[in-house]
Amino acid sequence: MRDYHTYFFDLDGTITDSSLGITNSVMYALKKFGITEHDRKKLYPFIGPPLTASFREYYGFSEEEALRAVAYYREYYQDKGIFENRVYDGFEEMLGKLKAAGKRLVVATSKPEPYARKIIDYFELSSYFDYVAGMELGGGRGTKAEVIRYALAVCGIGDEDKAGVLMVGDREHDVFGAKEAGIDCLGVLYGFGSREELERAGADDIAETVGDIAAM
Repeated sequence: MRDYHTYFFDLDGTITDSSLGITNSVMYALKKFGITEHDRKKLYPFIGPPLTASFREYYGFSEEEALRAVAYYREYYQDKGIFENRVYDGFEEMLGKLKAAGKRLVVATSKPEPYARKIIDYFELSSYFDYVAGMELGGGRGTKAEVIRYALAVCGIGDEDKAGVLMVGDREHDVFGAKEAGIDCLGVLYGFGSREELERAGADDIAETVGDIAAM
């Protein structure tokens, strides 16, 4: 891999294991539609991609129903689910190594930006990151590519300097978004995506553990 000067990190499944809070929030939303889901692992595909797309894809919701489901999801998530979360072991140490090496670190997530900032602050990781970029609460910046382009603009990174930027994420939409925005992507296997998913999407390389990120 290249010697990158800037690292964009996905949040859910890359920085934190947010499975409990997200799946509890999805279960809460589904119950509003009379759907009771007992298999938590069945809801893991909701971790990472935009929620409206997941409600449409996995439960056949219309666009209007998906928007309502997201509103219900946030009723639970904003006060409780957001904190049913933990930072992956070794991740803060890895950030410290990259920071000490002079790298610029940015969060680039499909989660609404205010929630992402709240999580990064809660886990006392703010000092490592130059910026936290996410989607807008109203639905703007709804794709990973849009979030990445926004983060590039905020950081003042033009086309001539994008070769020095690496997206790090655990799902195929991280890879697709990076490619669409013109940057490389490192897939990670400790989150919620599989090697097959990441390779099929075209990840430039794959890290099995948190420690592998800095080593690579």
